[in-house]
Amino acid sequence: MPIFAADREFLRRRAQFACEYCGVREADVGNALTIDHFRPRSVGGTDDLENLIYSCVACNQYMHNYWAESTSEPQLWNPRQDPFARHFIQLNDGTLQPLTKTGAFSLQLLHLNRSPLIEYRQSRQRELTKLQSLSQLQALVQIYEHLLEQQSQLIAQQRKLLEKQHELLQHIISERLE
Repeated sequence: MPIFAADREFLRRRAQFACEYCGVREADVGNALTIDHFRPRSVGGTDDLENLIYSCVACNQYMHNYWAESTSEPQLWNPRQDPFARHFIQLNDGTLQPLTKTGAFSLQLLHLNRSPLIEYRQSRQRELTKLQSLSQLQALVQIYEHLLEQQSQLIAQQRKLLEKQHELLQHIISERLE
């Protein structure tokens, strides 16, 4: 059954325009991603929106038509139902480490530590670090501008006080001279 344009757009937005398995964004691959059936149609999966996953071509191909028929078989991580952090942790070098058996199996099946993905995560981390640094710099500039404004106000107040002091001193001197 074909997936209608409105459903495709819903899936893209729901996934925030990124592969729900590996996180690669449409903008980074320069194209829309694919629609995958979490439970493949070949084993009874449906076209219901909850069974559809927005995924990159590589993750879709690696998953192929895997489906665990029993609980004794390795389970694939379902990004629609389980948060990423339950099954994986990203290390500083861009690799993923599994936290669960499901995470370990999914990491292996989907090749989530393939070289381009590791490089992608490292690049995203550098990008995020730059954005955080820029944000911190902007906050510091705002603080600096605020301090300059306060300093300017204090200087103006000091100037007025010096003028009053000068007037008082002139008044005292003129009274003493009289």
